[in-house]
Amino acid sequence: MKKILITGSNGLLGQKLAELLLPRQDVELLATSRGENKLAEVLPTLPFRSMDVTKPEEVDRVVSEFRPTHIIHTAAMTNVDQCESDRDGAVLLNRDAVQYLVNACEKNNVHLVHLSTDFIFDGEDGPYDEEAKANPVNFYGETKLQAEEVVKQAKCKWAILRTVLVFGIAHDYGRSNIVLWVRDSLQAGKVIKVVTDQFRTPTLAEDLAMGCWLAVEKDAEGIYNISGSEMLTPYDMAMQVADFFTLDKGLIDKADGSTFTQAAKRPARTGFSIRKAQTELGYRPHTFLQGIQMVAEQAV
Repeated sequence: MKKILITGSNGLLGQKLAELLLPRQDVELLATSRGENKLAEVLPTLPFRSMDVTKPEEVDRVVSEFRPTHIIHTAAMTNVDQCESDRDGAVLLNRDAVQYLVNACEKNNVHLVHLSTDFIFDGEDGPYDEEAKANPVNFYGETKLQAEEVVKQAKCKWAILRTVLVFGIAHDYGRSNIVLWVRDSLQAGKVIKVVTDQFRTPTLAEDLAMGCWLAVEKDAEGIYNISGSEMLTPYDMAMQVADFFTLDKGLIDKADGSTFTQAAKRPARTGFSIRKAQTELGYRPHTFLQGIQMVAEQAV
């Protein structure tokens, strides 16, 4: 029996993990997030406790009381531009909170599964494998790299799962995703500018949740890339979305990164080789087209 505590259960990945793991007979689950449980109506049987990962005493108390075998740590400040403007907040949530979790894991002999990002790389020569050298170009990437260093020093068992451009639909979740943004814009007859000079391996949230479960199930240790397998630009993605919904591709304008003023620099070419996760964990992601279809079905 795996006893799994999820942090950030109100977020996109946290919600997908709750949906995936709650029905399993071989898992005892505890969802945690700051504030109210957003899944109370959708998953009324989900065990939930409010836990703010930036408060060490709360982390220590909840972990000591539940005594999980594994923690899947999804909570983070992932808004890349917000990390530039609120650096203290980014350090607190993305680095310090990880140290508090590591402390609790060491004390209670818990296996930590920590989520990281392609933004620890500079994007000069993606796609990257697990051995590639990190060199972040923005503050978000810096804080996530610092978090990885904290995890690597941990005396408990640990796995770091790196991912790329996660998309999907969550309940009561403020942020949109590329599929719905393109669909809704084109349906409204709006012209959209989409970049052609950033390359990613976009990840369906359900696939990332499955990757997390496979890591827990196999007690995986070390670093794993968990993403989609197709290298696409946002422009490629937008064209696939337009095709899927049979919308006017003439409304999609090519742009490059310099068109947009964003606080944080974006790495140009990231994306991952996922061979290790496929071989060692049996990870099998959906295609981007299958991902579009799943999002479309859920967005009814």
